[in-house]
Amino acid sequence: MSGAIGQIAFFVVILVIILIHEAAHFGVAKAFGIKVEEFFVGFGPRLWSTRRGETEYGVKALPFGGYVRIAGMNPFQEPSARDRPRTFGSKPIWQRALVIVAGPSTHFVLAFVFFALWLGFVGRPTTSEPVVLQVQSSLAGQPSPAAEAGLRAGDRIVGVDGITAPTEGQLITYTQQHAGEPITIRVERDGRVFPVTLKPVLAPGETQQKVGRIGVILTLGRDAEGPVASVVDGAKLVGTYTAVVVRSLGHLFGPQGIGRVFDLLFGNAQRQPGDATSVIGAGRIAGQAASSGNFGDVLLLFATLNVFIGILNLLPLLPFDGGHLAVLAVEKVRGKPIDARKLLPVTAVVATLLIVFMVSLVYLDITKPVPNLFR
Repeated sequence: MSGAIGQIAFFVVILVIILIHEAAHFGVAKAFGIKVEEFFVGFGPRLWSTRRGETEYGVKALPFGGYVRIAGMNPFQEPSARDRPRTFGSKPIWQRALVIVAGPSTHFVLAFVFFALWLGFVGRPTTSEPVVLQVQSSLAGQPSPAAEAGLRAGDRIVGVDGITAPTEGQLITYTQQHAGEPITIRVERDGRVFPVTLKPVLAPGETQQKVGRIGVILTLGRDAEGPVASVVDGAKLVGTYTAVVVRSLGHLFGPQGIGRVFDLLFGNAQRQPGDATSVIGAGRIAGQAASSGNFGDVLLLFATLNVFIGILNLLPLLPFDGGHLAVLAVEKVRGKPIDARKLLPVTAVVATLLIVFMVSLVYLDITKPVPNLFR
């Protein structure tokens, strides 16, 4: 149930994030006296709308975001003589640039908010050693090995057989590989360390793969920060993740990234935790985090996603906002406007490639989902 709630919350927040982006375009355009003709939630057939002043507000059938239509930005729509002084192209370049940059800037502000909330209420992991968040009372219709062995919430796993200070992934992999075999886990509780011997059992529905489970939900030790530190470090994380995303975009859309997607689509390659995902895959990760007891880490996912969307929007290619900014920069240098109709082929090519790429990721997220990062 918590996984479903996590996924629903993820998609609701994504919709809100997109609307905030569009609202920023809307608000700055209005502030400069530019006519905004439409502000809609969703795309496709109109479900409901109302007019307030010169702007039509409404909801459309496909809840995949939203948009604002600013007068003068459609090169094939000739504005009336009365509206011409209030069109996008009639305003100074600096005002038009602020209208465009307002949208992407919201993502960095939101990333900062999510980072600060994550640091303040959840906290960074203080160690790689897993901590027992919850002990399941039963597993496969029998008392779980963890419950029988007396494991408790708050126990820190500091060793398993010959592995000292195992990471969460190492512990999970080890128990999965030792179904039906006794293993010794070293537990730290109340300042003392003691061994516990238990036998992982086959997980329900996975008997053919012989995957062992001991019946615990794991988390990591956390160190939540105070309000001031959360704000300061949240701002630092925006800068850190911006640099990471810039590098990752070069990889994602470079030969290696494109080749990886091609191998996944047409070869026998299997998805790995570091592979690119669509919003479908990100939603699944949010659900997995929630169901594993790491619901707070969804804040980190939102923060990272906002940085990614912000950087992506600033790429100097149409139809991204960064492409519109690049056009304005060229106009400033040339001293005269560019005919937007001549840029439509470039816009169409970039949009087509992006759509193909994203559809490919959606297909992979359905047919070859990324492994559960929280198991």
